[in-house]
Amino acid sequence: GKSFQCELVFAKMGINPIMMSAGELESGNAGEPAKLIRQRYREAADIIKKGKMCCLFINDLDAGAGRMGGTTQYTVNNQMVNATLMNIADNPTNVQLPGMYNKEDNPRVPIIVTGNDFSTLYAPLIRDGRMEKFYWAPTRDDRVGVCKGIFRTDNVPDEDIVKIVDSFPGQSIDFFGALRARVYDDEVRKWVSDTGVENIGKRLVNSREGPPEFEQPKMTIEKLMEYGYMLVKEQENVKRVQLAEQYLSEAALGDANSDAMKTGSFYGSAPSS
Repeated sequence: GKSFQCELVFAKMGINPIMMSAGELESGNAGEPAKLIRQRYREAADIIKKGKMCCLFINDLDAGAGRMGGTTQYTVNNQMVNATLMNIADNPTNVQLPGMYNKEDNPRVPIIVTGNDFSTLYAPLIRDGRMEKFYWAPTRDDRVGVCKGIFRTDNVPDEDIVKIVDSFPGQSIDFFGALRARVYDDEVRKWVSDTGVENIGKRLVNSREGPPEFEQPKMTIEKLMEYGYMLVKEQENVKRVQLAEQYLSEAALGDANSDAMKTGSFYGSAPSS
């Protein structure tokens, strides 16, 4: 997906980026993530000053600094991360750390971020002029090309890959990676079944036989299509809003809760009069 594309571009351009993840944008100490962003930015600036290309790459910014609805608490750190990024965007050559107030300008460092929903971020941060936004919507040819790369080592014919992509048009690129992983997961399950659950620890840890080796699994169009439909069915189960109700009605209590569920009082709320 997005991160993989960025890594490919970095590799092709010979850039060694300084990476940050969304998990580093929160801390028990107020102000720590904002300070960390400035530190990483200055480190990248020092690398550029030495004559090498560098950038600051933040993965899934919206997951760490965005608001995901009423259930997510907006902390001081979220606020300061947004403010720090805004300040750097406005003054990219004057990024200072506590106790370091020299007047010398630092080199500008490109900041590249990925995310799934930038509408959760602070609106002034994503306005035009501060952030340049690129929305990646792969075409059919893009998807076929990426999938050929995914299945390159598995000897899957090109016409089979085209058929798989056309059979699941609304799916993300990750879907096809998961499809391939399912085939390898089956090989691992088969090995677990043959070895026995009770013997796995002895076989994997400090074993004289060395790590287990697996043969290259054969990927047929029939097997891949079967796994594809299984993944789609799993997605549909997750999307179904009434899944909890079905579970309750089919549980040991049977239909005992159906009257409470119809009146809306099952979860402790009084029925509306």
